[in-house]
Amino acid sequence: MTQTSAAKPTSAFVGASWAALLAGSVAYCVGLWNATMELNEKGYYFTVLLFGLFAAVSLQKSVRDQLEGITVTPIYFGLAWLSVGAALLLLAVGLWNADLIPSEKGFYAMSYTLSMFSAVAVQKNIRDLANSSTEEPHSEETPVVKEEW
Repeated sequence: MTQTSAAKPTSAFVGASWAALLAGSVAYCVGLWNATMELNEKGYYFTVLLFGLFAAVSLQKSVRDQLEGITVTPIYFGLAWLSVGAALLLLAVGLWNADLIPSEKGFYAMSYTLSMFSAVAVQKNIRDLANSSTEEPHSEETPVVKEEW
């Protein structure tokens, strides 16, 4: 299998990804801080956020590893998908049963979605930047030979 390298992301995309992650996560946490719910409910929603962010990053890494020819066991790949689904389901069930007005439920759902999506983008950028810094520079006179595995 031929290993491909992704292009180095632009600094604008890296900055926008980090800004989106911070905006979504901070907004979600500020909403929890100011909420009039019990502390155990706040803990539940905070834990669901952390679980969802980790699951999304883990799934992105697994997908990327497979695309690059790095072995990912089927059980881990399945667990990564299951974790993302479970995190989304836990948030949906929690919000469905919460004593919140619909606009608050929408706020939590949207800030959660923004956080998960941007966590994937940040992980992709980190990996692309790491890959681009480890590649050896080459001149136009030196042909680049890709090794097939």
